[in-house]
Amino acid sequence: MSIFPWLSAAFWIVTNPAISAAESPEYWKWAERPPLGWNSWDIFGTTVTEKQIREQADAMAKHLLPSGYDILTVDIQWYEPNAKGHVYQPGAKLAMDEFGRLLPAGNRFPSANDGEGFKPLADYVHSKGLRFGIHIMRGIPRQAVEQNTPVKGTDLKARDIARTDSTCPWNPDMFGVDATQPGGQAYYDSLFEMYASWGLDFIKVDDISRPYDAVQKAEIEAIRKAIDKTGRPIVLSLSPGATPVSEGAHVMEHANMWRITDDFWDRWGLLKAMFERTDVWTPYRDAGHWPDADMLPIGIVEFGRPTHFTKDEQRTLMSLWSIARSPLIFGGDMTKLDAFTIEMLTNPEMLEVNQNSRGNRQVYREKNLIAWTADVPGSEDKYVALFNAQSEGDHLDFANADYASPVIAGKGQSQKVEVTLEGGKQLALFVTDGKDGFNFDHAAWIDPVLSGPKGTKKLTDLKWSLARAGWGEVQVDRTCEGKPLEVNGKSATGIGTHAESVIVYDLPEGYDTFTATGVLMEGGSVVFGVLVDRSGDEVGDTAKVSVDFKDLGIEGKAMVRDLWSRKNLGTFEGSFGEEIPQHGAGLFRLRPVK
Repeated sequence: MSIFPWLSAAFWIVTNPAISAAESPEYWKWAERPPLGWNSWDIFGTTVTEKQIREQADAMAKHLLPSGYDILTVDIQWYEPNAKGHVYQPGAKLAMDEFGRLLPAGNRFPSANDGEGFKPLADYVHSKGLRFGIHIMRGIPRQAVEQNTPVKGTDLKARDIARTDSTCPWNPDMFGVDATQPGGQAYYDSLFEMYASWGLDFIKVDDISRPYDAVQKAEIEAIRKAIDKTGRPIVLSLSPGATPVSEGAHVMEHANMWRITDDFWDRWGLLKAMFERTDVWTPYRDAGHWPDADMLPIGIVEFGRPTHFTKDEQRTLMSLWSIARSPLIFGGDMTKLDAFTIEMLTNPEMLEVNQNSRGNRQVYREKNLIAWTADVPGSEDKYVALFNAQSEGDHLDFANADYASPVIAGKGQSQKVEVTLEGGKQLALFVTDGKDGFNFDHAAWIDPVLSGPKGTKKLTDLKWSLARAGWGEVQVDRTCEGKPLEVNGKSATGIGTHAESVIVYDLPEGYDTFTATGVLMEGGSVVFGVLVDRSGDEVGDTAKVSVDFKDLGIEGKAMVRDLWSRKNLGTFEGSFGEEIPQHGAGLFRLRPVK
């Protein structure tokens, strides 16, 4: 029995009076545990081919299916004959049928020719014991609206149902659909009728859970109805994030999983941010409906490079995703799995936490030392995850910044910065997210200069002691993705980065002022911050992370088992803790000793 009754079935009945335990939606049964699978995006972007999918299916059946990973998903733009990696081409001619429904591009998926669609590929995937999924963008193709194609089963045309004022900010393929009208529902019905005929088991719908406005809400409801009409158990995943927590009751009643973050890549800043995101979604995590922390970018990713995550960071990733019961969707190349990646993905005791634990919650978070716990069904045992999310530079807290800009929004917008350095030992430059839910936050520090009795010194002539970017790399005179640094079409001197970012310099003597201009290079919104550290404090390489047994509902002693090493560590009384390295984690099972 759970010691956290507020997470029980009664909680859902109280917060969702329309849903009783006996009347929970049928489609929740299709994902009673967090889905386990693979998605093509992290390794292939938009360019994946049928040959590559078949190769991945073969490898998945061999290496991951025995551990329960059974959903294989073809991600975005399978309908674009000339897709270009992670770049979208406005106006590209897409493969489409006479009813405005996108089809697999025949040059990339040859078995889809002659009207077969994805059925032959789905049949191959099914023959391996796997389920088959695809990614779609919400709405109707702009190409269909231009051609004014008919809506199958109606007298309407594409222009009658399209919402041309509802578009995706980063992909040019689609217009929204007016799903409040019968014609909008009919279009989605025709889509899922086709998908069901292909043998689809899983669908990831993109550009639909952010900003979660009235148009997108109606489309979510239309998609739910369309899936149910097919009679096929198609698991529904919504993307991207961050889905608003305020819409938790609605999203859990319509989807099996939904993104709680924008695209997650192998950067520590993005992983650290996931502790807060997984915690706040705790009330909506239960059988059939799962907050999704996004794919696992480990192993070989992004067109053949190894993950940027260290081994400690990978343990943190897998420990958090498991105890927060996020779906585990691998993003790496399954044909190039190494022993460490296989262990991260298939450790049976980690998977038991992810698939079967209950009452999952954060116990505490203090100075980036974090503990989570969960119940072990049918016993008094507890799972515990201990995290050291501290980093070099953590003593440099944006909350203590000497200067913080207003929110800077819109490409090319800027803010001049001037800060006094008197008594400073280190200079920290922050770029944080502007909290608009859109994480395409490329930024730069332009003309960063130290000045004082010794004259002036360009910061770009100094070596930083620490540099982290939320995406890409911190680079001098280049953007975070490696392009020449330009402002208003002119070459610029400065430091390119991406929120969330911190760049730290040891300050030389003889300089008492820092000046720069913070510029938003692309995307949404950011805040620029500057902190002058006068303490000289540093964070240790390891930290003791502990949990009191009383906070877990354990009295007296408990035997502790390390789930990653699969070894018993002995019996402890009153509390348990370990020295955890920076960015590292431990995952344990505690069994009370009577």
